[in-house]
Amino acid sequence: MLPYSKSLLIIPTYNEIDNIQRMLDVVDELYPELNILILDDGSPDGTANVVKQKQQTKKNLHLIQRSGKLGLGTAYITGFKFALERDFEYVFEMDCDFSHDPKDIERLLKAAQTNDLVIGSRYIDGIRIINWPMRRLLLSYFAGVYTRWITGLKVLDATGGFKCFTRKALESLDLDRVLSNGYSFQIELNYKVWSKGMSVKEVPIVFTERRDGQSKMSGGIIYEAVFAVISLRIRKMLGALN
Repeated sequence: MLPYSKSLLIIPTYNEIDNIQRMLDVVDELYPELNILILDDGSPDGTANVVKQKQQTKKNLHLIQRSGKLGLGTAYITGFKFALERDFEYVFEMDCDFSHDPKDIERLLKAAQTNDLVIGSRYIDGIRIINWPMRRLLLSYFAGVYTRWITGLKVLDATGGFKCFTRKALESLDLDRVLSNGYSFQIELNYKVWSKGMSVKEVPIVFTERRDGQSKMSGGIIYEAVFAVISLRIRKMLGALN
């Protein structure tokens, strides 16, 4: 029996009215004991109102409303601190748009029983991405190649946003000194956990580009992640990686 009651699924949202109700229903049906934290950045479309309505019947659903679009990284940092304050043992990152399949939560949690960080990988055992244009696919893939080349990080999908941290992994990080806020945030946390000698495992997933709502991904986000890699490597060489 997997420890769903000791696990927290963090889902950042901004204008996810097309997805939030279905996501909450699907996760609740699959894993009724799993705790969920929605971090909403002031969505004007009423995303938070849907969550509040669901909270009336689901006691392990939590909501933090922020005053505006403050960034993916700060959202997850807020969620990680929430999890550590409440003694959760496993903490997930997942998107709200069904690009990540909630059915894979079970596989990530199972792998987390013997690993410190588990990444749902789009590139292990072949490329597993649906509905991406070739330019975006190549940009993402070679950003990962570049990250491995510069840092030595043994991860094929360094920018993936579907993952499970153990409490041990999160406690090893100085969350107040995480510098990245965009998708380079994922690289920074992966690299820091790996640099501390903790075990990082990739589990193959299928990533499907969103069907409903508007994508928040852009080529500029990938470029930001690429340039952040050099900073991470330099900080490690100087002994300043916290």
